[in-house]
Amino acid sequence: MSDWLARWGATALDQLRGWGHAAFFVWEVLKATPASLRRFGLVVAQVHAIGNRSLVIIMASGLAVGFVLALQMYYALVTYGAAESLGLIVNLALVRELGPVVTALLFAGRAGTSLTAEIGLMKAGEQLAAMELMAIDPKARVLSPRLLGGIVSMPILAVLFSSVGILGAYVVAVQLIGIDAGNFWSIMQSQVDVWRDVGNGLVKACVFGVICTVVALYQGHETEATPEGVAYATTRTVVIASLWVLGMDFVLTALMFSTP
Repeated sequence: MSDWLARWGATALDQLRGWGHAAFFVWEVLKATPASLRRFGLVVAQVHAIGNRSLVIIMASGLAVGFVLALQMYYALVTYGAAESLGLIVNLALVRELGPVVTALLFAGRAGTSLTAEIGLMKAGEQLAAMELMAIDPKARVLSPRLLGGIVSMPILAVLFSSVGILGAYVVAVQLIGIDAGNFWSIMQSQVDVWRDVGNGLVKACVFGVICTVVALYQGHETEATPEGVAYATTRTVVIASLWVLGMDFVLTALMFSTP
């Protein structure tokens, strides 16, 4: 029994030590943010690298989700004679949940792994150490611009995902199934609240952007400077970021939509 308690205590201490180290890492990166903003071109370059290069997978996925969501919702609603509510349900599902969550999962799989591998290879190649020798703070020059780029890119990608998904649902619902186009858009405009629905979806996207980017940067910065370490770090990035996104989605949904 004492051995089991000792092992459990050692594991708990290791976890707490890791959490503390990660918190100090995030704090150091945040402190370097003002210096990065003075070199705004670095942030713009990262927005392009992180956001623009993720557009294809985000928009293709949004279109496919819109197609499938409209079709499945129509099959469920037509049974109860409520097919006219298809536009509202699709819009709320995309804006509140599927847009931010699916975008974050795709972001973690595409941009997150790219950031982890990039930072990990820079560490393996001793480029970060060389910057420190030249009195250049790698957190201000490398990490902080990527954090800002991820935070800026994520809400934009979520908006594009939801917009393309709604257009895809329109094509299926109106052009293929035959639902009235005026009813599809009017019920959406009258029942979807800009602040409660769209605004909360954007808040979710911002939170998920911080989570995915911080996890990717931390895993890349703390990886072992070996090819195997970099490969393992990219895998951890996807798993940890995805679990955090799904957990925070439940918490944020409970906080945002628990009261009418």
